[in-house]
Amino acid sequence: MATHVITGAGSGIGAAVARRLHERGDDLVLFARNAGRAKELAARYEGARTLVGDLAEPDRLSWAFSHQSLPDRVDSLLHIAGVVDLGRVGDLTPKTWRSQLDVNLIAPAELTRHFLPQLRVAQGHVVFVNSGAGLSASAEWSAYAASKHGLKALADSLRHEEKPNGLRVTSVYPGRTASPMQAKVHQQEGKEYDAERWIDPESVATTILMALDLPRDAEVNDLTVRPGR
Repeated sequence: MATHVITGAGSGIGAAVARRLHERGDDLVLFARNAGRAKELAARYEGARTLVGDLAEPDRLSWAFSHQSLPDRVDSLLHIAGVVDLGRVGDLTPKTWRSQLDVNLIAPAELTRHFLPQLRVAQGHVVFVNSGAGLSASAEWSAYAASKHGLKALADSLRHEEKPNGLRVTSVYPGRTASPMQAKVHQQEGKEYDAERWIDPESVATTILMALDLPRDAEVNDLTVRPGR
């Protein structure tokens, strides 16, 4: 039975992945930003463990972990949480830049650092749910895209560094996916949101599980998922 540490399990792609893994009997360790959120996740996924820490404050994650018990075994670390705030370069403040870089890039790096010892022992898998914006940036997407371009660099470097230790590293680049984040993006763009136009989170979850379940003689490095409509 595999143990998976998951961020972003509360909604969207993260919730779809957590549900699928829970249904097949795997052990879940779900990351929550506060105790209240941890209680909600534990109630939703019976038997799951939780870890509390605010991804928006990556400098404090070490302190948060020092007051909790980390899992002894980690077979996969799934970075699915993310935040987005659109804006033109001429209008974005340092606070807006930092908030996206902290959650989307620095926190994943810090979580990976903390769980690398367990991942190495298990010859585990690190999955970074990136974005199409991690490959190409459009107008008003500079801060978010920069954080996701950085996430690609983190994944690529980690893959090279940890290959001798047997770790697999996968980056998934979903297009627009029906989720609360996508609803927020449409609101910021001033557009009407129609979930039926975009990828179902379950479809992205299917691709992530495919990468996780691939036999050990192969690995998926980069996986792009686009709306089929």
